[in-house]
Amino acid sequence: MTSRLLHLTNRRTLSAGLMVGLSAGGLSSAAFADDELPAAVQALTDQGIEIHQRFDAPGGLTGFGASAQGQEMAVYLTPDGKHTLVGTLMDENGNNLTEPQLDKHVRAPLEAKTWALLEDSHWIQDGDTSAPRIIYTFTDPNCPYCQQLWEAARPWVEAGQVQLRHIMVGILAADSPAKAATILAADNPSTALRDQKQGEEITPSAQPREYEEQVYANNQLFESLGLYATPTSAYQRNTNDGSVRIERVQGMPGKADLIKMMGSEAP
Repeated sequence: MTSRLLHLTNRRTLSAGLMVGLSAGGLSSAAFADDELPAAVQALTDQGIEIHQRFDAPGGLTGFGASAQGQEMAVYLTPDGKHTLVGTLMDENGNNLTEPQLDKHVRAPLEAKTWALLEDSHWIQDGDTSAPRIIYTFTDPNCPYCQQLWEAARPWVEAGQVQLRHIMVGILAADSPAKAATILAADNPSTALRDQKQGEEITPSAQPREYEEQVYANNQLFESLGLYATPTSAYQRNTNDGSVRIERVQGMPGKADLIKMMGSEAP
């Protein structure tokens, strides 16, 4: 396989992959430090289930958005506070009452946490810093599909509508980490990345440990989010209820997905 691009459904929310990476260190029962979990719910955390947010549920139940090993779930505490039920709650008309709660109380907070992780990663600016749309994309210097995305994004980037933030990883070839570190360590990383994308050869060389560790940290983030294709891009979108969510495009997007990711037709 030339790259790690796999045939996937391109557009999907990040929550499915990110729960694997964040379940151990993301939102957890620690969020309830000022309001301790009931013993019956705490017992589940002792078994490895992460509790994210509390929510109201019908029938006198108290709901908790939770996850374990990447699997999202709802936990319902009975009115006596001594028992829990894990599963899907249905009403008398057969409507699934759990799915909307999982979306609000598990996926949404995890996506917010993931966006913060992307912001704190080691990325290279590509485009106007005041561009209204930000897209994070995991970029390997040896990835031909990353090259295609860079070229396809030029109309939006050059028009000042989109800023790409390239999270440099080294996963495709033996010299990928060294190339990524070399770009990050350049006097002007944005220029170095642009030159590389425009055909200039990068001669990988040993870099200060700081930059090698930056690439390693980016690789770890890539893996912790359950990703396996470069480029993988993430962007925010507004929902009908006014909340902000994240979508990802794994691999080189097709024309329709590219327009959705960029937020408009090509200028």
